Amino acid sequence: MQLGSNLGKLRILWTQQSRAMTIRSRRSSDIIPLPSSFSSHRRHASYSTARPFTSTTCNAATSTQQAENTEINIQDSSSNNIVHVLRSRGLLQEITSPELEAAAARESLLVYCGFDPTADSLHLGNLLGIIVLSWFQRCGHRPVALLGGATGRVGDPSGKSAERPVLSEALIEANISAIERTLRHLLTPPSKNLPEPMIVNNLDWFGPMPLLTFLRDIGKYARVGTMIAKESVRKRMESESGISYTEFTYQLLQGYDFVHMAREMGVKVQVGGSDQWGNIIAGTDLVRRMLGKEDGDYNNGEEDQYQCFGLTFPLLLKSDGSKFGKSEGGAVWLSPEKLSAYEFYQFLLKTTDADVPKFLKMLTFLPLEEIDAIEQSMKAAEYVPNAAQKRLAEEVTRFVRGEEGLAQALNATAALAPGSSAKLDAATLEAAAADAPSAVLSRDQIIGQPLADILVAAGMQPSKAAGRRMIKGGGIRVNNMKIEDEGHVLSEGDLIEGRLMLLAAGKKNKTLVKIE
Repeated sequence: MQLGSNLGKLRILWTQQSRAMTIRSRRSSDIIPLPSSFSSHRRHASYSTARPFTSTTCNAATSTQQAENTEINIQDSSSNNIVHVLRSRGLLQEITSPELEAAAARESLLVYCGFDPTADSLHLGNLLGIIVLSWFQRCGHRPVALLGGATGRVGDPSGKSAERPVLSEALIEANISAIERTLRHLLTPPSKNLPEPMIVNNLDWFGPMPLLTFLRDIGKYARVGTMIAKESVRKRMESESGISYTEFTYQLLQGYDFVHMAREMGVKVQVGGSDQWGNIIAGTDLVRRMLGKEDGDYNNGEEDQYQCFGLTFPLLLKSDGSKFGKSEGGAVWLSPEKLSAYEFYQFLLKTTDADVPKFLKMLTFLPLEEIDAIEQSMKAAEYVPNAAQKRLAEEVTRFVRGEEGLAQALNATAALAPGSSAKLDAATLEAAAADAPSAVLSRDQIIGQPLADILVAAGMQPSKAAGRRMIKGGGIRVNNMKIEDEGHVLSEGDLIEGRLMLLAAGKKNKTLVKIE
């Protein structure tokens, strides 16, 4: 009776959640419309783009990011298969079956990567998944970006020591809209003859699904022992916080995503970070259990139409083993609303020499020959310091923020160079000094006051005497211009747009003064 009572309560909770999700779910047509030719018994057939390769090419773009600059014909050699391309660029960690290489050479595949809406922007760590999708696209395969409208409400326990905070429905929807804009921009085909991306939302199939349908049609294929054995689950079970039933089911929800898209759309490949290997394996296994035939059920020469593959790429790590994609201010966001193009560019510009060749391979579409040449140039006596870092920063900023974003970053970088005569504007200054300390002073504290006094008020010098010595020694700059007159008095002309001023003591000690 207790079990029945609990199941009844669980069913009520699931039904309530399903209804809420159904009400809030956006139709598929809000993202990518499903063709009207779908039939209930074999929908994937009308949606699949599977076709033999004839002249499909795998394109590596140069600095202009145009696919036609460098082309690799997949049919020229098996070594130019997408699997080889990813492996040669350090973008292949594990693969569920070596048969993927032959399948990718034989037909155009639908390949998906999932993105949960846990924030209103993707970050640099997410960029690898997008780049892997883009490489598949450049080799003639169709990329599918899956937005986790449902799984984002549950939360992936992988790599987490505690359960994620629950996000409101409105916040999740806002995050989805923001992430979708980024994905559409980054997955726009670099060449007209390449496949267009698809963007789907798993809330569209999980939202209307009743609890008993989930338990009967999906849950019966899951083995609890196997689910518990997953490292992400085991670690959480051994931790103080434990793991909730909600998070425990995440791998099953993600697994069914693969089943649904394989059956309804013809998707055959899932890609993800190395921390997703367990979830990806669960997905391919669920596809086999729910859609595959037993070995003895095939006719001679018959292929499994639901044969699916999983592929993982390494996490973005620096040579010292720490994550690449975190700054002192937090995540390095892809969205311009979260991080300026200047800050994005500057983060990449600070890459160490040891990491530049690796990240050029992983984060850009430059040909390997060109990357090798850059690496060799770094060893030459005449090498200009940071030249390779500049190329990395330019390529990645161009891909993520476009030509306009790159121009903004380069202009701000030039304007903020010591001694630059370029005119600073408030927007550039605020973006450039976002990570610098700031001080808020009244207009009366600045206009008509000696610079040495301002240095003390802004917390940059311990005393007026120390400030005067620093000025006399040429170590103080106001808005990038060196001031050597120790008696210099500030005026309205020293303010940018009447409200900001950048003070620098030495090369690294900068303070943004804001006028209240």
